[in-house]
Amino acid sequence: MQFIDQARIAVKAGRGGDGICAFRREKYVPAGGPSGGDGGRGGDVVLQADSNLQTLLDFKYKRLFQADDGRRGGPNRSTGASANTLLIRVPCGTEVRDLGADLLLGDLIDNGEQLVIATGGKGGLGNAHYLSNRNRAPEKFTEGKDGEERELQLELKLLAEVGLVGLPNAGKSTLISVLSAARPKIADYPFTTLVPNLGVVRRPSGDGTVFADIPGLIAGAAQGAGLGHDFLRHIERTRVLIHLVDGSSPDPIADAEVLLGELEAYGNGLLERPRLLVLSKAELLDEEQLKALPAQLSDTLGQPVQVISAVTGQGLDGLLQQVWQELGVSS
Repeated sequence: MQFIDQARIAVKAGRGGDGICAFRREKYVPAGGPSGGDGGRGGDVVLQADSNLQTLLDFKYKRLFQADDGRRGGPNRSTGASANTLLIRVPCGTEVRDLGADLLLGDLIDNGEQLVIATGGKGGLGNAHYLSNRNRAPEKFTEGKDGEERELQLELKLLAEVGLVGLPNAGKSTLISVLSAARPKIADYPFTTLVPNLGVVRRPSGDGTVFADIPGLIAGAAQGAGLGHDFLRHIERTRVLIHLVDGSSPDPIADAEVLLGELEAYGNGLLERPRLLVLSKAELLDEEQLKALPAQLSDTLGQPVQVISAVTGQGLDGLLQQVWQELGVSS
């Protein structure tokens, strides 16, 4: 399935039905009077979060959504039928922005949460509404009102508590494949991860915690270079970041500093978020490197370093214990 996390759509609520001009014509009832009914209300357009959806792919092929119009009024003061609400399902974690007003309309996070994004027009009034002592036979009636129209930007931000970040080939996909049942593409060349991958890691309590594997970042990612800029938004909702540094890289310290610079440049509080610094691929390091590199990273970045190997399982239990501690999960 193709992963689409941004879409632009146009929505139009239904127009209200027209009121009518009618007079009661009934045998043995003289001067029956006006009896024109009101028009029905136009249909609203509503977005609803659906946990069964994972992508905005549906909006790639359909971009215009229009609710039905209300029905016109009838004789004998009959009100026209109101149109049904047009319900549009989107993935949980979808932000909705009005492009015309540059206004955030809402953020649909919980399954079943709804957001009215376009209100249907009111129905017109029939001539029965204009009956008065001074006008016993009004011929006045009104037309229905147009429904709201909007141009919308939909932006999906994945719902994950833990985000895996790092330069390409830092071992993020391998780690999430070991910790969870996720099966991302893994290869020995950069940018094998082209879309975010989600994996559920079992907590000590038995509940699941969602981990997100974000495509590798490069220098300039926050300004649009590489793939990172498109997917940095997916770690905005995370509570903890795991910063993976490839221990087999020619300069792991420089790699770590590049990522920190990109998180700072992107903003949105990512640099202030709890972050675990992890040196990966320990199986490729000799004893001297295993002693020197963690100390150098810790001194340079000013925080403890966890050494792991997703291939051999070294340090994974300790890493998860740190994650549960940051999340406030009892072990």
